[in-house]
Amino acid sequence: MTIELRMLMWSTLLGLAQVLLAAGASTKERGVLWNVSSRERKMPDLTGMAGRLSRSAENFKETFPFFLAAVVLVQLTSRNSSLTATGAQLYFWCRLVYAGIYAAGVVYLRTVVWSAATLGLVLVIFGVA
Repeated sequence: MTIELRMLMWSTLLGLAQVLLAAGASTKERGVLWNVSSRERKMPDLTGMAGRLSRSAENFKETFPFFLAAVVLVQLTSRNSSLTATGAQLYFWCRLVYAGIYAAGVVYLRTVVWSAATLGLVLVIFGVA
């Protein structure tokens, strides 16, 4: 398995973990009855840790499809290189750090880490171009 595919696998697991953690925190804040309901009623925004976990998971879901597409393109075109491997690793590790510091409520550094993850994604894309 290539490094890019390995980082894709780990990123997929990271995304699943973020969704599960956000769901658990949301249920803790809103209650089990809300969780099992049809959720037709508008609820107030989540706050505190639950809100941060939810927003972090949503942010992951915004960038992950691009990472998936980029890694698939690398594999289909056999354009694996040190650039694509570095980019994939940068994306995964920074997304992992990002999830932790977002949950902890760290400001400024969160944006720096998000930017580094995005740079990793761009490196994978440039490796195909």
